[in-house]
Amino acid sequence: MLTKKDQRVRRSQQTRRRIALQRTARLAVHRTNLHIYANLISDDGARVLASASTLEPDVRKDLAGDGKAAGKGGSVAAAAAVGKRIAEKAKAAGIEKVAFDRAGFAYHGRVKALAEAAREAGLQF
Repeated sequence: MLTKKDQRVRRSQQTRRRIALQRTARLAVHRTNLHIYANLISDDGARVLASASTLEPDVRKDLAGDGKAAGKGGSVAAAAAVGKRIAEKAKAAGIEKVAFDRAGFAYHGRVKALAEAAREAGLQF
């Protein structure tokens, strides 16, 4: 029987095989209970072009005044801030179109907030 983590990894592998056929940069998202991370990975998967997370000082500073979830990286507001930041970094690197890799996580809550914020900031996927 597969564990919950094994099931998620299996889903992510299916997605990555499909994304590899597209030959486009990949926006990979990883979430933990405390933080959320976004990496922009080249189309050949060889290198990370840009990254953003709730561990970055700029993002933490932005979250400092957000009410009861102040300074916390595990909130929807934090995920939206990371989405906006990764979109800005992608545009600075000259990338406008990416494939969204949610790494087997459900498109809900923080993952959805990150994706929508990145779209609003001008990233296409």
